[in-house]
Amino acid sequence: MTQYVTRSLQCYYGADPRDPSFVDVLQQAALQTHAEVRQHAAHDPDLMGMATTLTVLIGVWPWGYIVQVGDSRYYVFREGELRRITRDQTVAQDLVDQGALTQTDASRSRLTNVLSSAIGGQNAAPVVTRLQTDWRSVHLLCTDGLTKHVSDERIRERLATMTSARQVCEALLQDALEDGGTDNITIIVGRAVQKT
Repeated sequence: MTQYVTRSLQCYYGADPRDPSFVDVLQQAALQTHAEVRQHAAHDPDLMGMATTLTVLIGVWPWGYIVQVGDSRYYVFREGELRRITRDQTVAQDLVDQGALTQTDASRSRLTNVLSSAIGGQNAAPVVTRLQTDWRSVHLLCTDGLTKHVSDERIRERLATMTSARQVCEALLQDALEDGGTDNITIIVGRAVQKT
């Protein structure tokens, strides 16, 4: 993960974010990280099969670039509306997209926890999304340890009444733990602040 962030920063300083090829540069950095994780695991039997998700927000004002591999998510909250920008890269979601499963059936399926794309996994398919942001945008990045237990509506309610990033992260963490907390829970909330 640190290598990917380092590469992303090199992309940021070495490429022009206004150039459409910037998206390709970010995708290639994720794919190179994926290849290095697989190579590292191939040389150590204890690490065989290791993999991780990746969700990163890179801000280049007034744009945000979201890089995603796996099922960790990115949401943006603005003017009372919560929008999920990323798509879960799971076998269940792939089947929903193909029309083989309904979203309700997918949420109950064991395939919901099977990644179709992961850094270090069999396949990595990084998706880079560019979106315009503003001072009112609140950004939330999280693992599925949160979204397994806390609905998008509850996340929206928490963000609508937040008093600070720390407060809302702790409230969402508590919500997930109270509902069972069956997986690791990572939550990051932030927004850009104008200099005064």
